[in-house]
Amino acid sequence: MKKVVHKQALDLIQYVWEQVLLLDDETISCQIGKPWPLIFTAAERGNLDFLTILIRLYPDLIFKVDQNTYSIFHIAILNRHEDIFKMIYQIGSIKNVITIYKDREGNNMLHLAARVLESPSRLNVIPGAALQLQHELLWFEEVKKVVQPRHIEEKNTHGKTPGALFIEQHKEIMKEGEHWMRDTADSCMLVATLIATVVFAAAFTLPGGNVQATGTPVFLEKIAFKIFAISDAISLVTSASSLLTFLSIRTSRYAERDFLWSLPNRLIIGLTALFISIGAMMVAFIAAFSIVFNGRLCQYSLPTAVVAFLPVIFFIWQHYRLFLDMIDSTYTSRSLFKPSKSPLFSKRVKPKVA
Repeated sequence: MKKVVHKQALDLIQYVWEQVLLLDDETISCQIGKPWPLIFTAAERGNLDFLTILIRLYPDLIFKVDQNTYSIFHIAILNRHEDIFKMIYQIGSIKNVITIYKDREGNNMLHLAARVLESPSRLNVIPGAALQLQHELLWFEEVKKVVQPRHIEEKNTHGKTPGALFIEQHKEIMKEGEHWMRDTADSCMLVATLIATVVFAAAFTLPGGNVQATGTPVFLEKIAFKIFAISDAISLVTSASSLLTFLSIRTSRYAERDFLWSLPNRLIIGLTALFISIGAMMVAFIAAFSIVFNGRLCQYSLPTAVVAFLPVIFFIWQHYRLFLDMIDSTYTSRSLFKPSKSPLFSKRVKPKVA
């Protein structure tokens, strides 16, 4: 029902707008408010469908600016609306005209991307200060692609380049992101160290012991022993790898560029290795249980296996949300600004009749 109502609303907007376009320019300006506040309100709220209908039939709206000399793309940057900003890829060389707009303080489009998000509620949707900073860096790098090269190092009236403004505006969130990364790495390092210690000791205290004459394991030919040996080795290697990865996070220099790719990627690798090491450790425990009791406690095998995997399930349950958020922010979010086939000019523009 919501989709039907939404479709009906868009059809109504298009019909009304087509009727408005039959009027002269001055009357059109009065209809949507001088100086064009309707389209800027839509850009501020991220109403892509509304703007698409208006601009498709009246492309001149792209050039309109508010009292701060902000176009709809400038406002989309200030409010971090990706869908509206991506329309800039659909307007061709016109974007070279729009990107040179500056406000009264000499801020260009990249300066606006360097500012802290004006709507904190939108930034709070992203969990963790490190991921919030990563999202801000993604925006800054994307806007840098569309502005002219001279704008990258251009100073505003306060003598600040976009890069310097970004560091100044995001100083607090960088500190919070560093603390968040360090705390997360410290917690995971503790778990990885305990696992590495346990599985390393288990490798030299084999279930069933060794043959005195040859020193070979007693249950060497058993399938359960082979499963134990392989899973124990996997757990040791992955826990050591996880430990080293978290150690590299702990000793990082925490420059703003590190939050864009390096630190989140290391955290994903470390968590993945830690998940594998915990699972492999539990498999080794079940295999050792099977070897020691040699099938004499078959009725307890299934309950033991279930209980053994409870720590794995509990750990994954506690950290899977963080893991998925990291993957989404690091890999998936890179496609947020990928130019798509926008419906902006997909239909033939109807000529405006004066």
